[in-house]
Amino acid sequence: MPALTEDQLAFVEATLDFTQEHLAPNAVAWDQDRHFPVDVLRKAAGMGLGGVYVAEDAGGSGLTRADGVLIFEVLATGCPSIAGYLSIHNMVAWMIDRYGDQAQRARWLPALCSMEELGSYCLTEPGAGSDAAALRTRAERDGDAYVLNGVKQFISGAGASQTYVVMARTGGGGPRGVTAFLVRRDDPGVSFGPDERKMGWNAQPTRQVLLDGVRVPADRRLGAEGAGFRIAMNGLNGGRLGIAACSLGGGQSALHSSQSYLAGREAFGAPLLTAQALRFRLADMATELAAARALVRQAAEALDRDDPQAPHLCAMAKRFATDTGYSVADRALQLHGGYGYMTEYGIEKIVRDLRVHRILEGSNEIMRLIVARGLTGAAR
Repeated sequence: MPALTEDQLAFVEATLDFTQEHLAPNAVAWDQDRHFPVDVLRKAAGMGLGGVYVAEDAGGSGLTRADGVLIFEVLATGCPSIAGYLSIHNMVAWMIDRYGDQAQRARWLPALCSMEELGSYCLTEPGAGSDAAALRTRAERDGDAYVLNGVKQFISGAGASQTYVVMARTGGGGPRGVTAFLVRRDDPGVSFGPDERKMGWNAQPTRQVLLDGVRVPADRRLGAEGAGFRIAMNGLNGGRLGIAACSLGGGQSALHSSQSYLAGREAFGAPLLTAQALRFRLADMATELAAARALVRQAAEALDRDDPQAPHLCAMAKRFATDTGYSVADRALQLHGGYGYMTEYGIEKIVRDLRVHRILEGSNEIMRLIVARGLTGAAR
């Protein structure tokens, strides 16, 4: 991996300071209380983390994907749940910046970049998760507006977010019939299901978004009719890198906690850290994280230069890093013994938070499918 630039080192250090001051000390309490710290998110936005990839003329930081994976890894060392939401919010902002017209960019992006308004991404449905092209939410053209009807499932930030990028069907079946729309929380006909009870990611709400005759002006269409699936998939390439980076950060935090615990805990008259078998476990965990980190950064750099292989590399990186981060965290819990199972040490929270990373932004089974298609396509 190339060495980090001076600018990258500077914003990594600033992000680490923010993480250690605002995220790490509160992460366990937020998880236990199911508290969504919007005030802290806005402090993050004050550092430019609300529009990481958004162009500077719209209020963003104008950073690259290679920069972003560094930022989200650091944030996740403090709280994978909050870092994960920030990744999703930034995916929404990027989609508007990339595919919106000038009027849409001017209208929607400043409030998203400042996180005065929060963003959510609405693709998944009760019957269309992995098979995203099978979504049933419909948008019917009615004069100078569209009328949306449907249900979106597992939406991070739902209810708290003001801005929703919604994928809906305007045409026939399959990916070519999908269009993207910008929906407001206060649009008539928008409502939300109850906050889901989850294994992890408790510091952010997850709810259904219910669309019942929601009328949105035609200028709320994002991109052309039928372009929604391509917009969704391109957004997910970056989103997968963000979640992969969050898995690295959670795993790194668990590894660091294990080193500290083993150094301070004695058994049979010596610190546990002197036991070769345990030191080998730490070595394996560190090696696997380093390998995953290299793949994530390679994929980010490929996405930045529009490499045709970038989608396959992003899928590889998401699959490998999320599996690795979870595995490292699980082994860290084992190294802590009974204490790892206790809330106060924070390890069990990391394990719970990282488990969902293997499912969201496309399950890891779907990542394997994407990679396999790339391999067989290249073979042809």
